[in-house]
Amino acid sequence: MTAFGTAVADGLTITRRNLIKIKRVPDLIVFATLSPIMFVLLFRYVFGGAIGGLPPGISYAEFLLPGIFAQTVVFGSTTTGASIAEDLQKGLIDRFRSLPMARSAVLVGRTIADLGLNAISIAVMALTGLVVGWRINSSLGEAVGGFLVLLLFAYAISWLMAVVGLLVRTPEVVNNASFIVIFPLTFVASTFVPLETFPSVLRTFAEWNPMSAVTQAARELFGNIPAGAPVPDAWSLQNPVLYTVIWTALILAVFVPLSVRLYQRTSTR
Repeated sequence: MTAFGTAVADGLTITRRNLIKIKRVPDLIVFATLSPIMFVLLFRYVFGGAIGGLPPGISYAEFLLPGIFAQTVVFGSTTTGASIAEDLQKGLIDRFRSLPMARSAVLVGRTIADLGLNAISIAVMALTGLVVGWRINSSLGEAVGGFLVLLLFAYAISWLMAVVGLLVRTPEVVNNASFIVIFPLTFVASTFVPLETFPSVLRTFAEWNPMSAVTQAARELFGNIPAGAPVPDAWSLQNPVLYTVIWTALILAVFVPLSVRLYQRTSTR
């Protein structure tokens, strides 16, 4: 078997181990599904009536759900960093390192397993969204593309969080640090309210915030932007799918090799 084939096989083995762990720790699935449902219901029914400035012909449910999707998968990706920090703390990664496996296998297995958990969260949110009034107004292919864009971006964030987990090495600190950074990024964006309601400085930041692009891409692919809606001024929101792919490629190009190097150094301490 080639080196690449060995790396793939080892990564899939670790993925299977992590998925079995999720199955045996039902709390992970419970919180991964309950939190999205809670956010959908809270924003739809508590804040929905107070949100104005939406384009004519769109309900807040259709405006909201793509933003909730984007927020949830990004927050879900923080599981990668916390899980790696936990494995380091328990010495499990040192045991993995003693086995004849590819250097990237542990990280690949962790990120793919967390991608699966994010897929479950999206499925639950989509079903909840249909109940509260969200609809997909595009073709099947475009809808699938919308979900793939969300998961692709989430996968890239998982590799960023893997670096955080390897550097911090304490699950609680990883969660707190992630919250401090990701929470403002998801709210200073077009996730929950139109950008027209933002002050000028924040609006400029939000227009180029990748979270706004991911959300806008999902809205376009799900058909949640009505015909005749104003065209955004920023290039990033005029081409949200391309801008999201660029960000995803940059994050993966930087953090995949960096996390593998850190894994080698950190686990030998």
